[in-house]
Amino acid sequence: ILEQWGDLYGKLRAQRQSESAPLYVLHDGPPYANGDIHIGHALNKTLKDFVVRSRFLLGYDVDYVPGWDCHGLPIEWKIEEEFRSKGRRKDEVSKDEFRAACRAYAGKYIDLQRDQFKRLGVVGDFANRYATMDYASEAAIVAEFHKFKNSGQLYRGSKPVMWSPVERTALADAEIEYHDHVSPTIWVKFPVIAASDDHPDDLLAFRTSTPSIVIWTTTPWTIPANRAISYGPEISYGLYEVTAMEEGLEFQPWAAPGDRLIVADKLAEDVFKAAKIAAWTRVYDINPSGLECAHPLAALDPGYGFSVPLLSGDHVTDDAGTGFVHTAPGHGADDFEVWKAHGHHEVPDTVDPD
Repeated sequence: ILEQWGDLYGKLRAQRQSESAPLYVLHDGPPYANGDIHIGHALNKTLKDFVVRSRFLLGYDVDYVPGWDCHGLPIEWKIEEEFRSKGRRKDEVSKDEFRAACRAYAGKYIDLQRDQFKRLGVVGDFANRYATMDYASEAAIVAEFHKFKNSGQLYRGSKPVMWSPVERTALADAEIEYHDHVSPTIWVKFPVIAASDDHPDDLLAFRTSTPSIVIWTTTPWTIPANRAISYGPEISYGLYEVTAMEEGLEFQPWAAPGDRLIVADKLAEDVFKAAKIAAWTRVYDINPSGLECAHPLAALDPGYGFSVPLLSGDHVTDDAGTGFVHTAPGHGADDFEVWKAHGHHEVPDTVDPD
């Protein structure tokens, strides 16, 4: 069949160009050159082939150049494995040797996948395929990069990214796979230590206890990285006083009679039932703006002696939790954005590369 078809793409293009047919360009989002093709490749190429063939039938001169993505962690990981099998660690291999091995590995699978795509019946300009590792492609990327630089659009910034402690490198979203994982959720009290003048005079008068803002988080391991608490500007909050706890509890609850807790009004009953609080009183409305809290680890480590501000954030909802969001700018995009929006440009490093 392959021999019978021959260079079908070349013949169709020559015919359409002789007819001065209008040009139709299909850009190929490239597959990764690191193995045999799989069902995902087959679906992708079949859909593209449908477009190419249908446009030829409609009288277009179709420009479709298949390409390959040759840069990234999967290839580097395979090459590291090959060197380790020979008793050599990555840091024992020169950059030039390592890059040459990666280039050869990618070239091998470009040839393999190209033949497999042809056997699927895909038509395209395989003779002039492109690859991101081609020197011409790399030069074009550098040239475009310098256009951004010369026009003043290039800047240096920071944001939280996924990190591989094994590879000691940032990971792209496409390189992340999530698995179902059961982890504990926790409720944490942040004692209020300062309030702006527009808050009630008795808020910090310690009538019964220091008031606390309560947060609920599904990522307890990020608490050491906490630097702020976010609240919703459209959410109604209240100060509540605990008057009684359920009896006969077999564990030490995080609340006690006399505690004054600040939560979203809509979620107050759910929070207090989860805390085994039997009775409570709403004292008055609270506007979280202008409040500052102590870090919950401050009593354990003097390094947490800084204050924790309350920051307004549109990402906060009162659908679940307490109506407040514990904010660790080094661990999440929303946390980082709200931290930066309030004028904080330094993101604390709370974990090392390992």
